[in-house]
Amino acid sequence: MFEKTAALFLYAVSPVHMGAGQAVDVIDNPIQRERHTRHPCFAGSGIKGAVRHGYEALGGDEADIARLLGPESGSSDLHAGAVSFGDAQMVALPVRSLKCGYVYATCPQALARAQRLLALTGKAPAWPAVQADDGACLIANPALLSGDKLHLEAFEYTAKASEDLARIAADIARRALPAGDAYAFFAGKLKTDLVLLSDTDFGYFAQNAMLVEPHVRINPKTGTADDGGLFYTENLPPESLMVAPLMASKTRTGKPDDQLQADEVLAKLRPLLDGRLLQIGGDATTGRGLVVAKVEG
Repeated sequence: MFEKTAALFLYAVSPVHMGAGQAVDVIDNPIQRERHTRHPCFAGSGIKGAVRHGYEALGGDEADIARLLGPESGSSDLHAGAVSFGDAQMVALPVRSLKCGYVYATCPQALARAQRLLALTGKAPAWPAVQADDGACLIANPALLSGDKLHLEAFEYTAKASEDLARIAADIARRALPAGDAYAFFAGKLKTDLVLLSDTDFGYFAQNAMLVEPHVRINPKTGTADDGGLFYTENLPPESLMVAPLMASKTRTGKPDDQLQADEVLAKLRPLLDGRLLQIGGDATTGRGLVVAKVEG
């Protein structure tokens, strides 16, 4: 049983490819998606694997890896780890806007799920309920509008200013991004340019507004493209915001002289994650998978 819970915000600073395997579709290498919403997600096992892989590089002690994250596969010293990462779910998605470059799009469903997760940490946000009809949206920044319309990609939405959404955006920006000059612009933009779409309209962008990159397989002998070597890889775009549950229990090594309580486990992990740059998912050698982590709770 996990005794301590926190929320782990993950803000993408590069495209992220958490792959779902190969598909027989236009996109050969799709990203992971939730079955019921089709929103992009990060499997908790992938987040945990990335933290384990980079544990020492993040400043962690090698001796803590097994007792906190569990022993390596095949180890004779079998016991459960003391840390669990849940699946990361979508909070906000960058969408191209006619004004101000891009907005952070979200929807009532994504906000409600994030609010529920944060409540589990004991720091429940007092976000008011907000709703938008299909074809309409709530905004916090009038500078995004052309007349009373908001234009995202090729779509036009009837916009309405909302003080409730402005309060939610300010709270998310405070919780999700580290303090400091490097993140001040993005925290400020998240605070002003969060846009609430209906669940249906947001679902369209969550399905179709991903970054899709063509790749070509080169024949090493001829140096030219192989016939049939063109393939497409899907990525979550940079500036996307996800959140995942982070849970801790006391260590379970079975050794009486090697015991840590749950709050000690979380205290060891927090400085390795909070405000740190992580690499998750595939294509690491081409700069993919960079996310900034923020621990809340």
